[in-house]
Amino acid sequence: MTAKDQLIQELDQVPEPMLKEVLEFVLALKAKQPAKSEKSDIWNAYLASKKEREEVYRRLANS
Repeated sequence: MTAKDQLIQELDQVPEPMLKEVLEFVLALKAKQPAKSEKSDIWNAYLASKKEREEVYRRLANS
């Protein structure tokens, strides 16, 4: 069973008045995460830097 399946199973048992609080918690967690495009922008910048400096890294490794 995946974490998502377990979460759904547990949510089915949460009393209706508490669901709003659970939703607020989930939204707060989501707000802490960087956006997917931001993550990919950072990753792409890293990959570009790695490729750009590949020769320098190779020389350092061989010295």
